[in-house]
Amino acid sequence: MNFNLNATLGLNYKNNSQKIRVMSESWVAQNIFCPVCGNEHIYKLPNNAPVADFRCINCGESFELKSKSSKIGNKITDGAYTTMLDRINSTSNPDLFIMEYSRNLEVINLTLVPKFFFIPSIIEKRKPLSNSARRAGWTGCNILYSNIPEQGKIEIIKNQRMEDIGSIVRQYAKVRELQTNNIDNRSWLLDILFYVNSINNIEFTLQDMYKFVADLQRKHIYNNNIEAKIRQQLQILRDKGFIEFLGRGKYRKVLSS
Repeated sequence: MNFNLNATLGLNYKNNSQKIRVMSESWVAQNIFCPVCGNEHIYKLPNNAPVADFRCINCGESFELKSKSSKIGNKITDGAYTTMLDRINSTSNPDLFIMEYSRNLEVINLTLVPKFFFIPSIIEKRKPLSNSARRAGWTGCNILYSNIPEQGKIEIIKNQRMEDIGSIVRQYAKVRELQTNNIDNRSWLLDILFYVNSINNIEFTLQDMYKFVADLQRKHIYNNNIEAKIRQQLQILRDKGFIEFLGRGKYRKVLSS
């Protein structure tokens, strides 16, 4: 596979972000399969298409692409805050490709975050633009990438090595078990999964999870029975095959193959 972005595609643009957008979108359209169904190609949507950049003609899944010239880090800059929250609540929100490329314009890593891993708590509101700015008062947001559970970061290319297509499709199918259109239910499930992941040991206890009660209370201020909610969500994660119940308040994480 040729990991080089085509620099000639950006010659007609002065803005660097526009250059990268054109080059990276062209590269994905030529090289990347659909991670949802395994179809050989996804096709580029017109530039004026709302939200999404690509669509799979086989399964109909849509995708957005964001590119960075460095490691992803903890945050990814995104667009308008209110628009992002509206998208999270929409069933038409696309999955997100995140590309990391080098200074010499080589694709290094490509990760997919399924749309159902987006919840309000991973969206950070930025300060409004100053009154002197052209778009005074406009408020952007950041995606708190480090707050997304690891199961929601599906590696397609890692250090310029393409992962197996079948494995990626199976990973997507597995995490799709977490999908729900109810934003409150989704928030609870992914918050609990995040804290399960944060426990260093493979086996953990209910008491380990109760240590996160204060954090969960800040995220879910209208819930007055956090411990009961933790138990409920652990049961859901067990039923969906992400953890095992060992009895007497003990659990084991199910490691991905």
